[in-house]
Amino acid sequence: MSIRERVARSRIRTTVLAYLALTKPRVIELLLVTTIPAMLLAERGSVNPILILNTLIGGGLAAAGANTLNCVADADIDKVMKRTALRPLARETVPTRHALVFGLVLSVASFFWLWWTSNLLSGVLAVATIAFYVFVYTLLLKRRTSQNVVWGGAAGCMPVMIGWSAVTGTIGWPALVMFLIIFFWTPPHTWALAMRYKDDYAAAGVPMLPSVATEKQVTTHILVYTWLTVLTTLALAPAAGWLYLAVAVLAGAWFLVMAHQLYAGVRRGVPVKPLRLFLQSNNYLAAVFCALAVDSVLALPTLLS
Repeated sequence: MSIRERVARSRIRTTVLAYLALTKPRVIELLLVTTIPAMLLAERGSVNPILILNTLIGGGLAAAGANTLNCVADADIDKVMKRTALRPLARETVPTRHALVFGLVLSVASFFWLWWTSNLLSGVLAVATIAFYVFVYTLLLKRRTSQNVVWGGAAGCMPVMIGWSAVTGTIGWPALVMFLIIFFWTPPHTWALAMRYKDDYAAAGVPMLPSVATEKQVTTHILVYTWLTVLTTLALAPAAGWLYLAVAVLAGAWFLVMAHQLYAGVRRGVPVKPLRLFLQSNNYLAAVFCALAVDSVLALPTLLS
């Protein structure tokens, strides 16, 4: 292979990786891990792998489109914050116009894919999610209120609604409860990370709660939302079986202990590690929704049966 060919391949690889980074793959993984359990619960005792795959593809396209458009809107912020300074638009490795077109194409593709493979409602929900994330959260709330992540986090709750609607063509009460679980989980998850990078947010002029409030106030909010999260998981128990309930109780107790430890540490004035809560909150959500998936596949007796 000639040097010219190697250089050309290296450029192609760099470009592909840059566009992939715009979609924030790790965020997509977290979103999709909640979609499958929602679909399995909606069709309890039955598995339709083709429908699940198609919904994951459509949901992945929607999340990728929304994340890319978010990168376009937040390019100026990403350049200032150390945590995001290596993103493609912050480093100017991808032209802004190309990123905008890429995000729009992904978004449109997600709507038509879900409409074609699932139903119109799923496609409409995907478009509504993208619009809310970009226009309401990114452009309206993020730079104006310390409660930005509370309301903006609603976009991250939508995959369960899309998954449920793909199976049933409707939105049932269990889907709404799953929505609320993720809605209440998002603030403590995000604020724990923001506590670590509060100086970044302050430098970028983003009023994320930890950058404008005291640690005591932030950990109080985290504790309240953690309790709401755990209590809401229990509200889903009537639609699930004993396995889900057992994991929800045990994992919830573990999550609460971590939140209380962070809260108590700040109250005592000792050094705390908020990033630990951030990382473990991912494991908590994964444990709850994985238990829901297994419970649904096994079709264990529910409290309503």
